[in-house]
Amino acid sequence: MFDTVKNAFKVKDIRNKLLYTLLCLLIVRIGCAFPVPGIDRDYFQLWLAEKEGLGFLDTLTGGSFSQMSIFALNISPYITSSIVVQLLTIVFPKLEELQKDGETGKKKIAELSRYLTIVLAVIESIALIIGFGNSGILEGGLKFWNATVITVSFTAGSAFLMWLGERITEKGVGNGISMILLVNIVASLPNDFSNLVKKFVINPEAVVNKVLGVVGIAAVAIVLVVLVILLQDAQRKIPVQYAKKVQGRKMVGGQGSFIPLKVNTAGVIPVIFASSLMTTPVIFMSFLGVSPARAHFWPKVAYLLTSDNWFNFKDGEFKYTLGALIYVALLLIFAYFYTSITFNPMEVANNMKKQGGFIPGIRPGRPTTEYLSKVLNYIVLIGAVALTIISLIPMIFSGAFQAKVSFGGTSIIIIAGVILETIKQIDSQLLVRQYKGFLND
Repeated sequence: MFDTVKNAFKVKDIRNKLLYTLLCLLIVRIGCAFPVPGIDRDYFQLWLAEKEGLGFLDTLTGGSFSQMSIFALNISPYITSSIVVQLLTIVFPKLEELQKDGETGKKKIAELSRYLTIVLAVIESIALIIGFGNSGILEGGLKFWNATVITVSFTAGSAFLMWLGERITEKGVGNGISMILLVNIVASLPNDFSNLVKKFVINPEAVVNKVLGVVGIAAVAIVLVVLVILLQDAQRKIPVQYAKKVQGRKMVGGQGSFIPLKVNTAGVIPVIFASSLMTTPVIFMSFLGVSPARAHFWPKVAYLLTSDNWFNFKDGEFKYTLGALIYVALLLIFAYFYTSITFNPMEVANNMKKQGGFIPGIRPGRPTTEYLSKVLNYIVLIGAVALTIISLIPMIFSGAFQAKVSFGGTSIIIIAGVILETIKQIDSQLLVRQYKGFLND
């Protein structure tokens, strides 16, 4: 990895792309410090400290939500709009045709995602303002001018980050939105590790406890990173053989290839979907002023859906770990659902048949479709179970030892996935440049 980055800086074109990306990410972090007018931040910090389930949201926004900056919504509306548009392609045949219509169709889909991002940003801004107004967080109360300024600020910040992400994709190293998400998550890591060190290394008086704390933190971090890397690179290669055919006076074909099916086909999407669905009711309850006490039904639901309360073995709190089972079920459902809309075995089988390809031992057509579906279901289950283990390890550690941190398996999956994908893109650009240099010589 370090050799790849070192070689990339030697090439002017790639070096400029890296520097452009770093500049854009620096702008993102600077923007997270610019406050939005009309919000009482001191009171907001006190209000936020009493709420549960908002740590994941603050992590995805790089702390800008807790600071109530112009980037408080960050790229969350864009991610949501992209997911919604993808799901709509299943419902509306015209959108499905656009998706298959090459670059022209992709541009129209991207344009639709941009418009939907603005709409979602406005809706989320208004919802936040209403919640803040009811909680007394707005300076001067819920007034039209104050609400308008805050709505425009939040929406403009989200739109600017969307535009900046697209510029990184176009002029930088690529994966612009993922890079912004990466830098947001990384920004919260120093504070989280500092809290862990204080709790398990500095505060304990016994030397043995200090040593166990260091070993425990290092072991969990190393295990998670190794598992994520293995999961990202794992794939099932299905061999494909192409029949020989005569073209003119030559015999062509007969070559072997393979279909690479990634074990983690859906990537981090199932984790984000499941986490978002679990935290959304908690966020709404927080804005509606539901008390954190557990004496009534709805507060109990909020407590059950909050991952910070799972795997707590003290004071009879373990019963709330039932929420982890709901989380696992959602993760499995979304893993299969998202894979089903991104990989179509029937379409792959038909394309193979048209090109004269076949899987050894499997007849073309319907048997190939059934075989691909069977293999896909098997590896999706493996990938979903692996995602579940990676996501639950930090939760178990947090609940058992009361180590409250904002990062978890989701964050580590995003960090490792984006870094590995970026390195692969830089490698491919270096390889293309070497080929061009060889041909020019």
